[in-house]
Parts: sequence; structure tokens; C-alpha cells
Amino acid sequence: MRVDDHHGTKICDPYTWLEDPDSAETMAFVEEQNDLTMPYLERCAVRAQFHQRLTELYDYPKYSCPYKRGTRFFYFHNKGLQNQDVLYVQDSLDGAATVFFDPNKLSEDGTVALKMGRLSEECEYFAYGLSSSGSDWVTVSFMKADDLTLLPDVLERVKFSCLAWTHDAKGVFYNCYLRQEGKTDGTETTCNINQKLFYHVIGTKQSEDILVAEFLEHPKWHSSVTISDDGRYAVLSITEGCEPVNQLWYCDLQQLPDGIAGLLPWVKLVDNFDAQYSYVTNEGSVFTFRSNLDAPRYCLLNIDIQKPDRQHWTTLIPQHDKDVLGFVSCVNQHHLVVNYLHDVKDILQLCELSTGLVVRDLPLDVGSVAGVSCKKNHSDFFYKFTSFTTPGIIYHCDLSESSPEPSVFREVEVKGIKQEDYETSQVFYPSKDGTKIPMFLVQAKGLKKDATRPVFLYGYGGFEASIQPYYNVAYLLYVRHLGGILAVANIRGGGEYGLTWHKAGTLGNKQNCFDDFQCAAEYLVQEKYTTASRIAINGASNGGLLVAACVNQRPELFGCAVAEVGVMDMLKFHKFTIGHAWTTDYGCSDDPEQFEWLIKYSPLHNLPQSPYSGPPYPAILLLTADHDDRVVPLHTLKYCAALQRGVGSSPAQRQPLMVRVDTRSGHGAGKPTTKAILEEAHIFSFIAETLGLSWLD
Repeated sequence: MRVDDHHGTKICDPYTWLEDPDSAETMAFVEEQNDLTMPYLERCAVRAQFHQRLTELYDYPKYSCPYKRGTRFFYFHNKGLQNQDVLYVQDSLDGAATVFFDPNKLSEDGTVALKMGRLSEECEYFAYGLSSSGSDWVTVSFMKADDLTLLPDVLERVKFSCLAWTHDAKGVFYNCYLRQEGKTDGTETTCNINQKLFYHVIGTKQSEDILVAEFLEHPKWHSSVTISDDGRYAVLSITEGCEPVNQLWYCDLQQLPDGIAGLLPWVKLVDNFDAQYSYVTNEGSVFTFRSNLDAPRYCLLNIDIQKPDRQHWTTLIPQHDKDVLGFVSCVNQHHLVVNYLHDVKDILQLCELSTGLVVRDLPLDVGSVAGVSCKKNHSDFFYKFTSFTTPGIIYHCDLSESSPEPSVFREVEVKGIKQEDYETSQVFYPSKDGTKIPMFLVQAKGLKKDATRPVFLYGYGGFEASIQPYYNVAYLLYVRHLGGILAVANIRGGGEYGLTWHKAGTLGNKQNCFDDFQCAAEYLVQEKYTTASRIAINGASNGGLLVAACVNQRPELFGCAVAEVGVMDMLKFHKFTIGHAWTTDYGCSDDPEQFEWLIKYSPLHNLPQSPYSGPPYPAILLLTADHDDRVVPLHTLKYCAALQRGVGSSPAQRQPLMVRVDTRSGHGAGKPTTKAILEEAHIFSFIAETLGLSWLD
């Protein structure tokens, strides 16, 4: 058995062999687990009904906001059950729409997904990146936008990349990694370092691409180019890890005598990682950035690159005293569409670019802005609203009219789900240290609190991600047909109240996330919504870590736990694929102080040993996938082996401890509809089976 020495502490790692995805032993382990899990999931009492009803209700039309390129409008649309969304084009908003790009034609089972797509400024070309089986690896191809002719250009080994056209449509900036030993199909665990920035000229081979930036001294840096609205500047953002901070460099493309011909003469506007700067727009040499510089809830800064010293920087919109400034986009030459997050609910305003002053509020129900589409040189914009019970309303507003009013451009209805049957509320509950944590509750209208309702409690709590209201048919089915309550806890570590809230749930404060989540469950019990044995908890990725850590710390507080693609080995996560980027949230076991934080909650290292005689664990379903190259499957596999050996050795353990390993599937992005529906059906059937819930018509 392998034993690792961490700063004098000996740690056994008995399941190191599961770190090799291609070994016969790992393949046999996965096959045997699936042979156990799949028949169990298929036999769950509500599985057939849940799957059938979910398929019927998922079959509603889905639309993105239209966006304008050149003179034409483009939007994504899914008729209902298509595996991948299809890109459509129309000459005018009321003109006939035709298919522009259909990813469904690229594979039988829908496992080839459009990961990124960019039309050139005047709509000459379409650059599109495809990924297979859910992997983060992308291959970029090109076609002419007028007659859809495919070009021979192909870019490979692209990952975590920008895709930015120069306005002359001669080429794109993109990122890629150099060739590595072994395979690059998403099933490997090789560390991703030394990303480079290239410029590809249309009509040339990738081998001739121009290297425009590399960071040999800093193998973990990532870079991303944005082309300024006027087409003159390449704005380069450099990050290291996942903290919301970046360096900011730029290059004046007009001042290049030979065009883009080699490493660019980047000007370093900000050469440290003290704050984040995101390009919004520029008026000549005056650039507007969204920033958290001395502003944990974010502000807008103006920087004149001709007077770059910090003493000349000015604040266009100061940070709000409570709300978090979200995305900001320029429209109609001199306006900004500005978003704020107020207690996890979105606000949308129109402001003046010259002064930052509010022109008007834009109408918005209680929920989330799921998309905004606008361009500086177009007078109109679109925004899409969604909530737990609203699938999507798209609004259109044209600022060139004399008294512009947003109007409903498109509203989607889901046949068979009545919005008025549900009620959404928001509560604020105290965590262990007294901090008030917001939580959304969705339930059937007019329910009495009788402590009998099953609860589906979801959380994430990391990487400054805010979990806002979003539409999920499976959640509504759980409420309607399994009599449940949906609870979404906005725990610390996320970005719900800005940087301070985020930092309160990272590094040495990570335990706050677990306390916040456990206190959510305790609140639901105290307030007579439910009892502990009827609470199912769920999270994915960083949320899978959350679920597993909470089960280890309080096994008696939950009846069921579903952890998807979780980070489970906190001592080794930084060694695989892009794991090194998460040390900004978690810390790293190579550091003695940070090792002490991690060993206290690492799910793998806090499971009981065999023989175990402590309190039984809730029913556990772990999910992972063979092509997850974000959080590699070895996390879930090692955790599963240790869980089954330790907890599974207890005679008192009656509830199942299972893992479901999907094939031709990844971390989640680009998952085909058929796979997504089956996965949701399996999860909720497992919950119903293990909590003893039956189907209510």
C-alpha cells in the first residue's frame, strides 16, 4: 500500500491504483460498480414514471437571445428534445429563420457539442469549437457565413481558450497547449500547463500560426484576448488560478508596421494580481473596466491609457453599499446595460456611458437574467429572464425609438406545468457563526408545515459562483409528483454578496461552507418543513466536495446524498489536468499550513476505517464520467472504494452506497439531452427509492 509523507504526517493512499484510468484493474472496478448500480437504478419504483414525465415536460422549445452580426440575426433554438441546440439565422427579426449550424448532425448520440462559436465582425466567417464526449479539449473549424462553405483550416489542442476575431476578419486569437505525451481525448489525467496564445490567419495551416504571447517563467498562467469595440486594441487578461484577479496588457494593433507577425509588443497596464479588470468598452484611449479594486462588490473604472498611472484612474460607477455589480455591456454607442445582484435576485438598469448615471430601470420579475445580447454599434438589445418556475421570457428594447420600452419578444410555455401551482420564497437562516445565509424554497402552493415533506437541498459554495434561480423541469417534477420541497442554499464561497462572501468560504475558511450547508438542513428541520431522514442533499464538482464533506461530518443529518463529479482527494487534486488552478480556492497540500486545512475535511481522508460501528451513513449515490477531464473520475472512484470498505463494513449500514460512471460523457457542459434526462431520472428515482417516496399523480 502506498504511504505518502506530508510534512511528517504519514497518509495511507490504498487506492492509488484507481488513478490510472486505463489499467485493467480500474476498468474492472468501474464495470463491476456499474453492474451493481445500473440495475438498481433501473428497478427503482418511480423510475419509469419519472423518466417518461421528464421526457414529456422537457419537450418544450428553448431559445437564446438573438444577437446581431452584420445585418443578420442569430439565435440558438432547441425544439425540445434535440440533443444539442441548433444555431439559426434570419435576415430580420420577423423574417424566416434557417439553420445556420446544427451540431446534431455531427454524431449519432449527440456527444459532439458546440463549445464555442464566434462570427467575425461583419459576419464574413464563423469560427466554431467542437468537443467530444464532454471533454474540455476543443477542435476549432471555420466556415464562410454567407454560403456555409467549410474552410480547410483546423485548430487542435485548444482548451480553456479565447476566440477573438480581428475586425479585418483576417484571423483569430486563440489559446492552445503544445503536444503532450500520451492521449488528449479527455480520459487522460495529465497536468495542463504552459498554455500559449496564437494568432491564426485564415487560409493557413495551424503549424504556421503566429505565437503572440507565452509565459515561460509562469507555466500556470492562462491568457485571454478581447478585441476592443473599435477594433483597434487587443486587450489581454492574464490569470493564474481561479481567483477573480488578473493582469491587464494591451497592444495597439494599428501601430504594428508588419501587422501581427510575431510576439506582440504588449503594454503592461496592470502587471500584478491585486484585482480584477474586465473590459467593458473604450472611447478612444479611455477604457472602462469592471473591477474589484478596493471594491469587493465591484465598480466601474475609467483608465486613460495615455495617462496610465493609477493616480489618474477615475471611478465611473462606485460600488453599491449592498448589491453586487454583475455584468456590464455597452449598447447604442453611449449607453451601458448594467446588472446588479440584490439578495441573489437580478436587477437590470440602463446607464449613461459618459456619466455612469442611471437612465432607467428595466422591468424584471423576481429571478435571474439568463442572457443579454447587445453591441456598442447597435441601438437595440435583448435580455432573457428566467426563474425556478419561468422557463424563459426574452425582452427586446430599441433605444433609437423616441420613448423606448422593453417589450416581450418571445415567451416560452411548458405544457403540463402551471406556474401558479408553485410558490417560491426566500428565507434567511443563521449559520454556526451567526452569519445570515439566504435560501430559496420552491414548493406546491398552500402546503402546511407538518415536518413530513421530503427536501432536495442543493448547494455549491465556491469560486465566486452565485447560485441564482434557474429553471429545471426535474426540480418541478420532484415538487409536484414526489411531494417535495426544493431548497437552494446560497452558502459562502460563492459570489452572492461579492468578494468578501467568496473569501469567507475559501482556503482556511472552507469549513464555513460546510457549516452553512449543515445549518440549512437544521433550519429546515427546526422550522418543521421536514425531518433529517427525509433530506436529500445534492451538489456537483465543488458542490460534490460539499456533499461528501457534510456527510462525513454529520451523517445523521441527511437521509440521502447525491454527489456529482466531486473533488474528493484534497491532498492530490492539484496534480491532475487543471486542478492546479483551484489552489486559489482550496490551498495546496504541498504547503504545511494549507495541508492542515485540507486534511481536516478532505472527503477521502475523513471516511471511517473498517470495521466501522459509528452512526450509519445516508444513502449515497456518486456520479462521474469517463471523459471528465475537469474533475477527473479518480476522485469519485477512490472515495467510493474507501466508502464501501469503511462504512460498508458496518452491520448497521442498510442504505446503499453506490457509484454511477457514465461513458462518452464529461464534467457536464455540452451533455446531450437524452443523457441529461436519464441522469436526472436516475438521481430522483434513487432519492425516491431510498427515502421511501411514492409517485403522486
